[in-house]
Amino acid sequence: MRASRLVTLLLLLQNRGRLTARQLSEELEVSVRTVYRDVEALAAAGIPLYGDAGHAGGYRLVDGYRTRLTGLTTDEAQAAFLAALPGAAAELGFGEALATAQLKLRAALPAELREHAGRIQERFLLDAPGWYGDADHAPHLAAVAAAMWERQRVALRYRRWRAPEEIERRVEPYGLVLKAGRWYLVAGGPSGIRTYRVDQIFRIRPLEEEFAIPDEFDLAAHWDRYLTDFRARLHTGEALVRLTPQGARRLGVTPMGDGWTEVQVPIESIDHAHGEFLRLGTDIEVMAPAELRDRIAETARTLATRYEG
Repeated sequence: MRASRLVTLLLLLQNRGRLTARQLSEELEVSVRTVYRDVEALAAAGIPLYGDAGHAGGYRLVDGYRTRLTGLTTDEAQAAFLAALPGAAAELGFGEALATAQLKLRAALPAELREHAGRIQERFLLDAPGWYGDADHAPHLAAVAAAMWERQRVALRYRRWRAPEEIERRVEPYGLVLKAGRWYLVAGGPSGIRTYRVDQIFRIRPLEEEFAIPDEFDLAAHWDRYLTDFRARLHTGEALVRLTPQGARRLGVTPMGDGWTEVQVPIESIDHAHGEFLRLGTDIEVMAPAELRDRIAETARTLATRYEG
């Protein structure tokens, strides 16, 4: 633990220049007295650093000195791939490793590239959850991730939308996907590869059984196929609609000039399409199927009657 802290202290000085003992203690989450001892240990090991007294003082490295201790640990290398998702890294237990990995990566860069990397970090932010909902609370995410890293089978108690709502599955965690603020587990089992929402797992029990991920399995390719199949199952019908230019843009359709655009659009069901199309108000007219057109017409009549006077 102390060796890791000494490396971090050295990298902080290399990346940021002069730092006071108080600033170092806050960064390392240790006491000022511990910082003094760590600085003495580095000096005794031949690291060319010195301290300046006074209000503007602090510790710094001799100009031109650069450490070569920039190798990444396994955890830090894994965390580096999540650098655009600090929240996700923290949820998976890599928050501290990510911070250390970024320090090491900065230390390995020339000065001008370090400055550029700093500007990128200051000016770009990825906020994964959608506007009208917070990220799901997934209390068992860390346990799922641990089983995935260790390639350990687990028994899940899972809540699904259809009966029976609560089921138990023995699965092999192959990978985790974060989509729109929601975590999904892709796992193998007796019935093949399945996808589970991690926030719907309410109990997980590690099993003393290891597994091997099939050589042909590719998480990104599998997820792409899963989404394609999901959309195909989701949109079971079509509707013929007329759209104003504004309605076309809101529905993601290219307007045909300044007039109405007639187009076939996929729909999940009559009930779902009824609610979605009503959002477009007067920017849409449903032509077919007749059942959907009649439902929307009846809703319009009810609203007109309700708002009369």
